[in-house]
Amino acid sequence: MSIRLRQICLVANQLAPVVEDFKAVMGLEVCFKDPEVAVFGLENSLMPVGSNFIEVVAPIKDDTAAGRYLKRRGGDGGYMVICQCDSHATQLGRKERAQALNIRVAWEHEAKAFHVMQLHPADTGGAFFEIDWDAKGEPEGNWMPAGGAGWTQARRTDVVKAYTAVELQSADPKGLAERWSSIAEIPLHKDARGRFEMPLDNAAVRFVEATDGRGEGLGGIDIVAADKARLMAAARQRGCAVGDDQIAICGTRFYVA
Repeated sequence: MSIRLRQICLVANQLAPVVEDFKAVMGLEVCFKDPEVAVFGLENSLMPVGSNFIEVVAPIKDDTAAGRYLKRRGGDGGYMVICQCDSHATQLGRKERAQALNIRVAWEHEAKAFHVMQLHPADTGGAFFEIDWDAKGEPEGNWMPAGGAGWTQARRTDVVKAYTAVELQSADPKGLAERWSSIAEIPLHKDARGRFEMPLDNAAVRFVEATDGRGEGLGGIDIVAADKARLMAAARQRGCAVGDDQIAICGTRFYVA
C-alpha cells in the first residue's frame, strides 16, 4: 500500500493576487487551469512544486462551499490535502475504511483510468482529505488534476524545490491525528518536537494545536528552498515575510528550510 501527498489546495477570495504572490516569491508558474471546477462555482490555478502541486481555488459565484469555508475561517487559507494511491485497489480500500468509520464521501468521480474521492471535512476534521487514483500517475508523469503530463514544462525549481509536510491545526491535535491515521490506516509517530505526524511516502501530515484564532484547518506547509536568500528577499518585498524562516501566502504559513 502506497499513499503519496500529491497536491495541496488553498482557497482565496481572489485568485489572481495569490497566484502572483506565488510567482513572485517562490518563482512558481501556472501549469493548468481546470475549466471543470466551474461546476462548483470556482476558478483555479495549479502550480508544480517539485513533483507535486499547489492549487489555488477562488469562488466566482455566491453561496459556494469554498465561499462558506472562507467565511468560517476568516479569510484565505488551506482547503484540501490531496493524495495519490499506487493502485485502484488501495483507493477502494480507503473508501471501504471511511464507510466503516461513518465518514461521508463529499464528492466522487470515477473514469476508466482515474478516480477522485473527497471525504467530507465535517467527518474527517481539519480539511478535505482527498484520496485519488490515476492509472498513469507516476510521480514525474501524468496527473489528471493538472491536465495530464504536460505540467512538467511549467516546473521551476530554482527558488523552491519541494514541499515535505502539510500542517493541520486543531484544539485537539491528538484526536485529529488519530482520525486521519485511522482513515489512511497509517500509524502515527512524533517528530523531534513531539508533534504527531502521519508519514506518507514522500511527505508527512503534521497535527498541531490551533493558536492563531482561526480554529481547525490546514494552516501550514513545509517547503525546501533552493535559493532561500532570493525567496526571503522577494517575500519581504511583497510583504509576505514572517521572520527569517517563514512566509505567509494565501493565509497559510510556509516554513522555509
